[in-house]
Amino acid sequence: FFLQDQFDNLEKHTQWGIDVLEKYIKFVKERTEIELSYAKQLRNLSKKYQPKKNSKEEEEYRYTSTRAFLATLNEMNDYAGQHEVISENMTSLITAELTRYVQELKQERKSHFHDGRKAQQHIETCWKQLEASKRRFERDCKEADRAQQYFEKMDADINVTKADVEKARQQAQLRHQMAEDSKAEYSSTLQKFNSEQHEHYYTHIPNIFQKIQEMEERRIVRIGESMKTFAEVDRQVIPIIGKCLDEITKAAESVDHKNDSQMVIEAFKSGFEPPGDVDFEDFTQPMKRTVSESSLSNSRGDGKSEPKFGSKSKGKLWPFIKKNKLMSLLTSPHQPPPPPPASASPSAVPNGPQSPKQQKEPLSHRFNEFMTSKPKIHCFRSLKRGGAGPEDFSNLPPEQRRKKLQQKVDELNRDIQKEMDSRDALTKMKDVYIKNPQMGDAASVDLRLAELGQNIEKLRLEVQKFEGWLAEVEGRLPARTEQPRRQSGVYEAQNPSGVNSCAQDRESPDGSYTEEQSQETEMKVPATDFDDEFDDEEPLPTIGTCKALYTFEGQNEGTISVAEGEMLYVIEEDKGDGWTRIRRNEDEEGYVPTSYVEVYLDKNAKGA
Repeated sequence: FFLQDQFDNLEKHTQWGIDVLEKYIKFVKERTEIELSYAKQLRNLSKKYQPKKNSKEEEEYRYTSTRAFLATLNEMNDYAGQHEVISENMTSLITAELTRYVQELKQERKSHFHDGRKAQQHIETCWKQLEASKRRFERDCKEADRAQQYFEKMDADINVTKADVEKARQQAQLRHQMAEDSKAEYSSTLQKFNSEQHEHYYTHIPNIFQKIQEMEERRIVRIGESMKTFAEVDRQVIPIIGKCLDEITKAAESVDHKNDSQMVIEAFKSGFEPPGDVDFEDFTQPMKRTVSESSLSNSRGDGKSEPKFGSKSKGKLWPFIKKNKLMSLLTSPHQPPPPPPASASPSAVPNGPQSPKQQKEPLSHRFNEFMTSKPKIHCFRSLKRGGAGPEDFSNLPPEQRRKKLQQKVDELNRDIQKEMDSRDALTKMKDVYIKNPQMGDAASVDLRLAELGQNIEKLRLEVQKFEGWLAEVEGRLPARTEQPRRQSGVYEAQNPSGVNSCAQDRESPDGSYTEEQSQETEMKVPATDFDDEFDDEEPLPTIGTCKALYTFEGQNEGTISVAEGEMLYVIEEDKGDGWTRIRRNEDEEGYVPTSYVEVYLDKNAKGA
C-alpha cells in the first residue's frame, strides 16, 4: 500500500537520525575521556618532576633556571586543569543534554508513528465497511431481479394458480425493498468513507507527517548546536591556556645566567687563600732541601707545630687539589729514612737499607698523580658511616661554615619568635580568664607559660652560642680581617664539648695538636668540597702485609710509630725515597722506613 510504504521509509529515516545522534554522543564521550586522560598524564608528569620536600633537589631550585622549570611545571598543572574543564563542560553541555534529548526524541517518534498507524488502520476499516455494503447491495439487487423475473414468469403461466402468482409478486416486492435498503445503506457508507478518506489524506496524515518533519528538523538543529558548543567549549579555555603559555614564556625570560653563576660562587666559596709559589730546590748542594712555608708541601719551620696529614690530622688544604695524592706528596717525610739500628745485622733486613742520598720522585710527577687520584679524608669517615658533623660546623670551610652558622642563628630566631607569639597568645587568654572566670581557669595556662619561658631561654642561649661561633669565623675570614673580631670565649665556655668536638681528630701521630688558632687563614679541612666524591670512596686497598723488624718512633709529620715484631698492612710500596706507607687500622696509617719492615706483597698486587 502506497502510504504504508511511506510510513516505513519515514520510520527507517528517523531511526537512522537517532542512530547518528547517539553516534555523536559516543564520539563526544570518548573525547571527554581523552581529555581527562591527557589531563591526568600532564598532572602526573608535573608531579613526577616536582622537587621532593626536604631533599637536595629542593635546594637546587634556588637558581633562576630551575625556578623557571618549576614555574613551567606549575603552569602545566594549570594547563591540565583546563583540559579537565573541557571534559566537564562537554559532558554537561553536550553528552548529558543530548542523552536526555535522545530519550525524548524516541518517545515523540514512537507517538507520531503510532498515530499514523492508527489513522491508517481507521481508513482501512472504513474501506472494508464500504466494500461489505457494496457487496450486500449488489447481492440484494440480483436477488430482487431474480424475484421479479420469477413473478413475471408465474403471472404469464395460465396453469399457475392465482395464489402462487400473488406469492411470487409479494416475494418480488420484498426483494426489491431489500435492494432499496441496501442501496441506501451503501450510499450512506460510501459518503461516510469519502468523508473519512478526505479527512485522512488532507488532515490526519499531513498533520502526522508535519510533526515527524518538525521532529526531524529539531534533531538536525540540535546536533548542529551541539557541534557548535563542541567548538565553543574549546574556545573558552584558549585565553586561560594562553595565559599559562605566557607565564611559561615569562619564566623562561626570567632566567639570569649571571645570577645563577654568582649563586654557585657564593654557595661553594670556601674562603681559602691559594697556595704560594713553590721555592726552587737546589739539588747541587749536599745540604738538606728546604721548602717554603707558603708552598704546597707546607712543611714545618721555625720550630712551630704545623698541621700533619697523618691518620688523624687535618690541616690547611687548597680545595682544588685531590686529597689522597696530596697527602702522599705533603706527608711523605722530606728527609731520608734513618738507617736501621747498628746492633742489627744486615742479614736481618731483607729489603736492605736505602741510601739516604736517594732522591724522591719529581714534584711534577707527584702533582700529576694526585690530580688524577681519589681523595681519602680520614676526618670524614664518621660522616660516611652516617655520623653527624660537629655542632659548630668546624668541619666546613670558613665561608661555608659562616653560612651554616648564619642559617642556624636565623632558624633559632624564628623559633624564638614562634614561642614568643605563643606566649603572648596565652597571656591574652589568661587575662580574659581573669576578667571572665566563667570562660576558664586562669591557673590552667600558668604551666604552659612557664614551659614556654624555659623554651625561650634555652633558645636564646643557643643563639648566643652560635653567634659566638659566627663571630669567631667572621673574624677568621681573610675578606673580613678589617672587621673587629668578636670574642667568643663566653659561648665556648658554655659549650666546650661542642667547640672541641673534633680536637681529638686534629692530633698528629706523635700526639701534638696541629691547628694554630693564631693563624686566621688556617682552617679545617673543607667537608663540602669533597662531600660529593667522598660518598662513593673507599680507603686505599691493602697490597700486602709487613712485619716490623725494629721499633720506630714516628716523630716527623706523616710518619707512624711501630713496635718491633708488629704486623701491619701495606698500602703503598716504596717509590724510591726509602719510605713505605702502612696502615695499622682504619684510623691509623703513615710512613715508616722501608729498611725497618719486612714486606710481603700479595701476588695479585704485584701482578697489577
